[in-house]
Amino acid sequence: MKTLRIALAQINPTVGDLKGNSEKIIEYIEKARANDADIVMFPELAVTGYPPEDLLLDKGFLKNTMSHLDNIISHTKDIVAIVGFADSMNKKVYNAAGIIANRTLIDTYRKINLTKSNVFDDSKYFKRGRNYPLYDLDGIGFCPVFLNDLKHLDNTGNLKRNTSSSIILCMDASCYYTGKPAETEKAVSMIASRNGKYIACLNMTGGQDEWVFEGNSFVADTTGKIIAKSPAFEEDLLLADIRLKKNIPSPDYKMKSISIPSKLKGKRLPVQTKIVNTLEPVEEVYRALVLGTRDYVRKNGFKKVVLGLSGGIDSALVAVIAKDALGEENVAGISMPTRYTSEESKIDALEIVKNLNIQCIEVPIDTLYDSYLNLWISVFNNEPPSQLTRENIQPRIRANILMAFSNNFGWLVLATGNKSEVGSGYSTLYGDTAGAFAVIKDVPKTLVYELARWVNKRGGTQIIPGRILTKAPTAELKHNQKDTDTLPPYEVLDPILEAYIEDNKTIEELTAMGNDPALVNKIIAMIQKNEYKRRQSPIGIKITKKSFGKDMSFPITNRYRY
Repeated sequence: MKTLRIALAQINPTVGDLKGNSEKIIEYIEKARANDADIVMFPELAVTGYPPEDLLLDKGFLKNTMSHLDNIISHTKDIVAIVGFADSMNKKVYNAAGIIANRTLIDTYRKINLTKSNVFDDSKYFKRGRNYPLYDLDGIGFCPVFLNDLKHLDNTGNLKRNTSSSIILCMDASCYYTGKPAETEKAVSMIASRNGKYIACLNMTGGQDEWVFEGNSFVADTTGKIIAKSPAFEEDLLLADIRLKKNIPSPDYKMKSISIPSKLKGKRLPVQTKIVNTLEPVEEVYRALVLGTRDYVRKNGFKKVVLGLSGGIDSALVAVIAKDALGEENVAGISMPTRYTSEESKIDALEIVKNLNIQCIEVPIDTLYDSYLNLWISVFNNEPPSQLTRENIQPRIRANILMAFSNNFGWLVLATGNKSEVGSGYSTLYGDTAGAFAVIKDVPKTLVYELARWVNKRGGTQIIPGRILTKAPTAELKHNQKDTDTLPPYEVLDPILEAYIEDNKTIEELTAMGNDPALVNKIIAMIQKNEYKRRQSPIGIKITKKSFGKDMSFPITNRYRY
């Protein structure tokens, strides 16, 4: 038996930052070497960042990628590194992993079963690889694979037949949605136990546009038991010592086999293997929102954010997330009351500011509102504007104020709309939909309440005032307004939205769930006719299996009705 020490570098690369990514890779190579690792593995497309999308169509970008890979290669003395990069050769581009040892690119493994998803379509940019390689390191056989290739090998039974590889090293870059970490862990564990192989599964971490990558890297033994696991939503170097038998060549399975001219490390103290506890579902979502917000703001060169504080639950939750993501000194809340804003809402907004210790600026907008009303009367043939016009001008005034602070001070505007509002169109175009980043765009209203209660439970105090959690939701654009004037209660609306959007349920199936047919038709009509708003809204963090945007889009010009 021999001991192989592997290191899984769960890093947070930035798309297009070739210099920064390569420096981070080199840093983690040195960390792994300092911990006497034999092999260190990095995520899919670690050099370019993930997903690089149309950067891959830029020949200069591809050339620079290869140049930075050369720099990484020069730092691989006394260690084997498996590094994901975009490999360009003979006018073809591959999603590849470099197998590097002793400052030499030993081989390049190219992804065979290309991923086609709403996050990234491999087949648009990459050609398919042809061979599944096997590498021999001092008598220990290992196979590096991408997750899609691992699933294919398992489905075809090739993993079972291949007895030459002692361990599978699986690299990935797949984005988060609720429950996905547990799904991946279960699937890979089943593959490990079914084939009697150790599998180390590495996922990147970090935020990129609307996507969050959770990390949650792990090692499963031959029975499928998790024997090492990284924390979610943060960078980590996961070390594991694995006792393996020397290779037993398999005569009935042809696989490209390459010997790596290195030796396993000699005697060394065993590593302290860690197994991080799985997060509870609500905390998992909250951590994803914090990481997605932090990385979007910082990776785009901003430091401080600004948002409107209404005294309602959505803006309160976004303020808490922003503070946790960026620090209290980098969050500003703007209170913009009108004659319709209740005293309770004003008090609650101020209490949120006090509890979070963030900057607060009050900009009453009643005078501006009156100016608009007078203007409309003068240009609408001396007739008062409609109720809808009077309501919608208020959030549009607020959007102008938020954008003025953004332009003047360089603050990034956070929108505070939730998935229930975005889905049903209960929002004002160029008003509360305005902003650079919509933190809770994919969070249903009922989950907003769960997250708010979790925040208070975590802090052991009412960081979000209790009244915000109990009062009826309202946009406060007219006297005594309630969301239920327009929408069904959120506990009725959200299950229908989820079943229709995420599960593709038909009207008949939704009705069979016990919903009123007329209500189902009304909600689906609202979803379909408000696609034009969603197309013009800021991107937001994906936390469900099917978010608005790249996951799902209706034609805007569309006469089909149920």
